[in-house]
Amino acid sequence: MTDQNFRLGAWLMTATAFVFAMQDGISRHLAAEYNVYMVVMIRYWFFAAFVIVVAARKAGGIRAATRSRHPAVQIFRGVLLAAEICVMVTAFTILGLVESHAVFTCYPLLVAALSGPVLGEKVGWRRWTAIGVGFVGVLVILEPGVKVFAPAALIPLAAALMFALYGLLTRYVARSDGSAVSFFWTGISGAVVMTAVGVFHWEPMRGGDWLWMAVLCCTAATGHWFMIRALEVAEASAVQPFAYFQLVFAAALGMTVFGETLEVNVAIGAAIVVAAGLFTLWRARKVAAT
Repeated sequence: MTDQNFRLGAWLMTATAFVFAMQDGISRHLAAEYNVYMVVMIRYWFFAAFVIVVAARKAGGIRAATRSRHPAVQIFRGVLLAAEICVMVTAFTILGLVESHAVFTCYPLLVAALSGPVLGEKVGWRRWTAIGVGFVGVLVILEPGVKVFAPAALIPLAAALMFALYGLLTRYVARSDGSAVSFFWTGISGAVVMTAVGVFHWEPMRGGDWLWMAVLCCTAATGHWFMIRALEVAEASAVQPFAYFQLVFAAALGMTVFGETLEVNVAIGAAIVVAAGLFTLWRARKVAAT
């Protein structure tokens, strides 16, 4: 990988983080006014259309994109991601962007912890230590025993666990299915399940909010396009640390637009979690290189 490719990949992953943070802010606004399932359903309609267009332009077209050696796992992945988005958007409306993202940032640590039982990968003592340190950071954020524990704080933690499992299953199917196949099944499976749920929660939407919904749909497609391009030009392990900028962007958005506050314990805990996550990424890359 050349320095030029790394720089381009880093910029693209940073752009991905920024777009996804804006998407989270719009989701927070819409979900506070309308049913979460309806908002996510409409978002998935556009996402499904996007993956169909992408698949149609690839070699072999849509037929090639549907050929999976693990169709049941692919469907489960898509449903799991849709459910995770619903859970995380719910967290935005209850806890806000700052605290939700601070807790959710632990998902790479969950990926490392679960890679052994799910994928049979070996996790050494250094990474287990980093995982333990990271969860100390989560405890600093949640402050159990210092203040009355809010059960709602477990919502973004549940979303992080779901997203970690989704990531591990993505790595599992990648052993035999191409990225285009996984991308297609993710969009279509999610759209089907969200339509089955969301149509029963339809609410009339004001004209101005339809504009925000259109922007939300566009950011979803744009963010995924940036991410795909980033992973095409650079190694995932090299550019993945730049995804942590989403925490920074989301926190800034939460404070400036939604009037949220950044508590000292949340800032300290998030810094610990990010540092531990960066170490696990560095360690995984070093082990892969040997």
